[in-house]
Amino acid sequence: MRSKMLAVAVAAALGVTSFHVVADPAPAKSSSQSTNQSTQSAEIEALKAQLQALQAKVVELEQRTDAQSDINVSTGQAVEQVQKQVAATDTQMKKSADKLSYKGVNITLGGFLAAESIYRSAQEGADIASNYSAIPFKNVQTAHMDEFRMSARQSRLSALVQGDVDPNTHLAGYVEMDFLGGAQTANSNESNSFNPRMRNVYMTADWDNSGLHLLAGQNWSLLTLNSKGITPRTELTPPQIDAQYIPGFTWARQDQIRLVKDWDKTYWLGISLENPQTTFYTSPNQAKAPVQQQAYNITAGSGFDSANTLSLNHIPDVIVKFAADPGYGHYEVFGLARSFYNRYSNQNHDTWGGGWGLGMVLPLIDKTLDWQFSGMSGKGIGRYGSAQLSDVTFSPNGSLSPIKETMILSGLTWHASSDVDVYLFGGREGASKKDFNYGTAAGNIALGYGNPAYNNSGCDVAGGTCVGNAKDIWQGTAGFWWKFYQGKFGKMQFGAQYSHTEKEAFAGQGFVNGLLVNGAASPKAKEDMFFTSFRYYPF
Repeated sequence: MRSKMLAVAVAAALGVTSFHVVADPAPAKSSSQSTNQSTQSAEIEALKAQLQALQAKVVELEQRTDAQSDINVSTGQAVEQVQKQVAATDTQMKKSADKLSYKGVNITLGGFLAAESIYRSAQEGADIASNYSAIPFKNVQTAHMDEFRMSARQSRLSALVQGDVDPNTHLAGYVEMDFLGGAQTANSNESNSFNPRMRNVYMTADWDNSGLHLLAGQNWSLLTLNSKGITPRTELTPPQIDAQYIPGFTWARQDQIRLVKDWDKTYWLGISLENPQTTFYTSPNQAKAPVQQQAYNITAGSGFDSANTLSLNHIPDVIVKFAADPGYGHYEVFGLARSFYNRYSNQNHDTWGGGWGLGMVLPLIDKTLDWQFSGMSGKGIGRYGSAQLSDVTFSPNGSLSPIKETMILSGLTWHASSDVDVYLFGGREGASKKDFNYGTAAGNIALGYGNPAYNNSGCDVAGGTCVGNAKDIWQGTAGFWWKFYQGKFGKMQFGAQYSHTEKEAFAGQGFVNGLLVNGAASPKAKEDMFFTSFRYYPF
């Protein structure tokens, strides 16, 4: 502004001078006129000198103005940078406020407190985790009696400990527990003294530059569906209240050693060696089998509840998984290899099983509607499904025979608002029969799983005879979660879930015109369940 005023002043001075010269034309010269001209020339020279001085000041002021503009721009940039640093620091402080620091590591607490209820149309004698394979047929008295329980045992506590060795190397440990452990002294008679249970306890090491991730300890099995990548704590379980999830969901939580490699956090490849166990189906006629002297399980010893048995295993389960996050959705495929171990005829025997599976998570409508799908098929994979069908049965010569099974799960989750989620899921597990018939002088002996000669004639009669090997178990479930408080004091929510489950048995002996006929009876059992849950997440 000052430079502009000086420029105007200079222009005005020049105008006055020019006007004075033009308005005073030169007449005939005289001595006095010569004197006047000399005086005017001196005045003009003085004015020129003043003008030059004014022009020099204008130039100087313009330079100062330009320098001040540069300073203002630089100051503005500095202020903007400081504002960004303040915002980043504020974000970091907010994150740090959620953590505890101790000896250079950060500790993040998690979990929730739960108050839940369970209603079932038939008695299972189960807490918040349903026992799908034990849904009773009508020959059992409790199939005609409904069930109601209340439980706080799914309440959960967790702690994540993290430390950075350097910008490239990150170490962490994670502990998670609930109260669904059931020691022999635990009951609901008076004090409801249920003991804590280990869910996950593991350590991890991550190296950013090489894209390697190591995990050791108890965690979700590698074959459990992830929402992104192959990293712990991204496992995607169905959102329902039932702690046994849904038939068709493939999962386990067990000890393992896992190594994962990622390429730019887009493609992932992992391998995991996991703790083996085998679940068996023993035929009602097993005592009549030709091979009796065999070993396949053992009474639990030191460190275990002596009321339980453990399978005999000597090779870990091996799982390999590939996952991709190309920009839209998450996709994965995996393979599982297993060994089943027993001893008969004074020799040790390995029988091999395993399977393959896939999964995906797709945002059908961004931040509004998500779809997840997973499935698995193979032989001897029952323990990895929510329905807990058997892995193997016994052939007449004493060898273990893996049972073929297929699992499938699909579900939608609608994020109706920031406070409400609504979900609809369906899942199924189906087994194939693995039956044997051993001929003797007294007739054939029915062995294996799903044999049509098994007696199912009384499955629909109270107190009747019913072997009822499960062929299919499927469930449809729907529910919602309403977060009625979210703020600096945590989150509190209420949820409700309804599910309908059906179990269908393989065809066995049934009555036709008063006569027992093989394969004539395929009984079904049904269960309707309703759950509610209040949960408070303080961390």
